[in-house]
Amino acid sequence: MTGRPSGPFRVGDRVQLTGPKARLHTVTLREDGELHTHHGVLRHRDLIGQPDGSVVVNSSGHEYLALRPLLRDFVMSMPRGAAIVYPKDAAQILAQADVFPGATVVEAGVGSGALSLWLLRAIGGEGRLISFERREEFADVARANVETFTGTAPSNWDVVVGDLVAALPEAVAPASVDRVVLDMLAPWECIDVVADALTPGGVVVCYVATATQLSRVAEYIRGTGLFTEPDANETMVRGWHVEGLAVRPDHRMVAHTGFLVWARRLAPGAVPPEVRRRASKSSYGDEDVELWTPGAVGDRQITDKNLRKRVREARRAADGARHAAGGADGNE
Repeated sequence: MTGRPSGPFRVGDRVQLTGPKARLHTVTLREDGELHTHHGVLRHRDLIGQPDGSVVVNSSGHEYLALRPLLRDFVMSMPRGAAIVYPKDAAQILAQADVFPGATVVEAGVGSGALSLWLLRAIGGEGRLISFERREEFADVARANVETFTGTAPSNWDVVVGDLVAALPEAVAPASVDRVVLDMLAPWECIDVVADALTPGGVVVCYVATATQLSRVAEYIRGTGLFTEPDANETMVRGWHVEGLAVRPDHRMVAHTGFLVWARRLAPGAVPPEVRRRASKSSYGDEDVELWTPGAVGDRQITDKNLRKRVREARRAADGARHAAGGADGNE
């Protein structure tokens, strides 16, 4: 993977232009190219040869800041065949899975290629990424997006169209994969073949949208006895407005997009130390119900005596309001 180019702008480079009112335009530079807006015309040749971070002026005198888009900029604006993994979640996947240069990584599904780009950057030229996608159309979009950003089809990236359960054993040798990332509706269906593919100590990370998916995949991982105790979290990012002494949270934030649950592959035959926890699988036991009683969650119980007192207070307040209203009418 060649990564983001540097140096002066060249023909074929993608450039992000920030114009009047902070409006963004992304163009691919051509010798005869032009950006037409209602603010005027910006010729591509005015950008070619300029350093990254330059300011150029269009035919109407409007200024545009020119920057090569960062990967986060690209994935948020690229064509999508399926929903993307947001940068905040991609960063956590790389961190929790500890994706390293030279790693062999499997991902499923590939979606629009957003996570593939982050993984390719993390594994470097010596690593290998194998992406599985059930739908050919999504795989085509992902391939095109990755090639658009990198400028080439990465030689260390294979896209397999098919079902992971059937295709993974044919694509990799047992215990040869360092990391597996599952972004799909039912990742628990793939955990058994993932366990066979992962090297001891390897990491599986599942990205799911709902709490029910989170519960089911965590319980499945736990039930195999082949992994460490699964961990789970979600990431929410809140921006801040910072201008002089006007420092406050933004009115909007990128809140819930998905849950991550991850675990590490145990060595064959290894039995981890017992984890003390409530015995709860798919239904609530007496202990679980007790945890949600009003007293357990801090809900204060009111006695009948206090309730009658509150009723009297409410009635007195209402009578007083009516009396005050009548007095006001009499004074008019």
